[in-house]
Amino acid sequence: MQIIHTIQELRAWRKTAGRVAFVPTMGNLHEGHLALVHEAQKRADNVVVSIFVNRLQFGQGEDFGRYPRTLQQDADKLKDAGVAVVFAPDERELYPRVAQRYNVEPPHLQNELCGKFRPGHFRGVATVVSKLFNIVTPDVACFGKKDYQQLAVIKGMVEDLNFNIEIVPVDTGRAADGLALSSRNQYLSETERAEAPHLYRELQAVAEAIAQGNLAYADLERWATDNLAAAGWVVDYIEVRHAESLEVAHAGDKHLVVLAAARLGSTRLIDNIEVSLE
Repeated sequence: MQIIHTIQELRAWRKTAGRVAFVPTMGNLHEGHLALVHEAQKRADNVVVSIFVNRLQFGQGEDFGRYPRTLQQDADKLKDAGVAVVFAPDERELYPRVAQRYNVEPPHLQNELCGKFRPGHFRGVATVVSKLFNIVTPDVACFGKKDYQQLAVIKGMVEDLNFNIEIVPVDTGRAADGLALSSRNQYLSETERAEAPHLYRELQAVAEAIAQGNLAYADLERWATDNLAAAGWVVDYIEVRHAESLEVAHAGDKHLVVLAAARLGSTRLIDNIEVSLE
């Protein structure tokens, strides 16, 4: 396995790499990331994993400074997983002028759901992913469904900007108790970690109610929000949306997703669950 730090070296390697699958990450890897790698390996001759903590997608007061940088540990895991290349540029390599002059601006969706609470986040995601796509030029890229809104933004960007890349969604990795795997889970105290799966249980309850014919989405959202608030959570949102467009769900929609973001102590957790009414 090679660890490559420069765009020039990565592009030189890419010329003879055959079919390439790509997994962009911010590092501090867990089993959820490795599931993306395993899916990528099924679809290409070589897998590239990027590790880059992207300042553009962190807002004022967010955890950019304390986000774990664990390159050596991550590289060991990726080597064991059979990855061909780890692309780990420093900030000056990816943003040579410091301030990015041209950005990729997603549509209205960037200001809803998580975007309502993290202004500019999805602009930062779309911009860095477009840069990485242009550098790596993968045939396939794998993204986790845990970051469901991010996946929708990336799929839309690839379609509208004519990237010749297949986007492969990968199911959310979960701990045995249902908690979605996330690098931020390590911020949870022991007590908070025991409470954290409650978020997924509320989503399951909403999804089950919908599957049984309860289409009063606003009532279900309020009910789940109140349950979490009573347990000490600060809820940003729980919403039922159309699974493909992420528009507000309406009666008659057959493919839905229930999305949530909530804070437990100082840690913000996100999760979702899809519902099919067919």
